[in-house]
Amino acid sequence: MNEVKYLDWATLILVVLGAVNWGLEGLGTFAQKNLNIVEILFIQELGLPEAEAVVYLIIGLSGLYQIYFGYELYDSD
Repeated sequence: MNEVKYLDWATLILVVLGAVNWGLEGLGTFAQKNLNIVEILFIQELGLPEAEAVVYLIIGLSGLYQIYFGYELYDSD
């Protein structure tokens, strides 16, 4: 069995946080509120729209890495 590395855990956490953010975004649509945590933090609070884009990019790359990691786990058995 493959050893789980720091990068595997870090990307998993980022993917989960991204999924929670998407869930809050969907919930906010029904509640007619902005519950997008990334947008609230980086645009409304800090005024850094570029940082928001970087966060989304990192989460997206983490998702792609998790696809690769899942394939590697499946392929090793």
